Amino acid sequence: MAPERFRGVDLSQVADRARRSLGDDVMILHTRVVRDGGVPMVEVMAENGTTVDRVRERLEAAPFARPLRNADGSPYRIALVGPTGAGKTTTAAKLAVRRALFGAARPGLLTIDTYRVGGMEQLATYAELADVPFEVIYDASEVDGAMKRLSACDVIIIDTPGRSPASSDLTERWRSLLDALTPNEIHLVMPASLRPDLAVDIARSYAPTRAHVGATHVLISKVDEVPRGSGVADLALSLELPTRWITDGQDVPTDLKPGAQRLLRSYGLAADAEPDWMPA
Repeated sequence: MAPERFRGVDLSQVADRARRSLGDDVMILHTRVVRDGGVPMVEVMAENGTTVDRVRERLEAAPFARPLRNADGSPYRIALVGPTGAGKTTTAAKLAVRRALFGAARPGLLTIDTYRVGGMEQLATYAELADVPFEVIYDASEVDGAMKRLSACDVIIIDTPGRSPASSDLTERWRSLLDALTPNEIHLVMPASLRPDLAVDIARSYAPTRAHVGATHVLISKVDEVPRGSGVADLALSLELPTRWITDGQDVPTDLKPGAQRLLRSYGLAADAEPDWMPA
């Protein structure tokens, strides 16, 4: 069900119309002022509150347990996967160096992206500046040693290579390596500007199989590249995965936001939505 539009001479009148149509728990999502025959009018986009709550439940991720470690005392592990150019490495840096993002838990960084020129150096620089432990793994024989060196961390952020359909052998190798790291969460990083049909196809390629663990969350990146954030909530909902975070710029670590809250602000705005809509 898509949000409905209501128009009137003032917000009170429009809200009353929306309430009569959608029920007492109506939620106004967006507002704007338009001209109808030269007369200024208030237009709102509204939805039944129960429907909005269902959307929020689909988007929200379960809260982290406290303390943020596994039952065996090992660090909690969050991996980032996704297509080339989605922004995984920059996002990994944001997660690892954002102060107090995980409360008092101490973060660490680990990469298995040893194929892209400059990727390791970029993460190493951020880790050094933020005094975050950093490890690079080339094959499964190095997993135990790296995890021991990161054992003082409470949460480890894992960066991975981009997936290319033309490099199935390479993809198989790094996904097997990721399996050996036994991540607790795998976030599929998807650019906000990606066509929905392509996004669904990519998500299928990261679904769990008998051979590999699959994505558990979606992280919409580059939201700033989509005008007004329109269509971003629909993209996230189409992938049927919860979201903890979105990214909306290149600045590390500031351009990282809570996912469901930010996506709900764009709910109901189609990718080709008219301008001037403002979140209510």
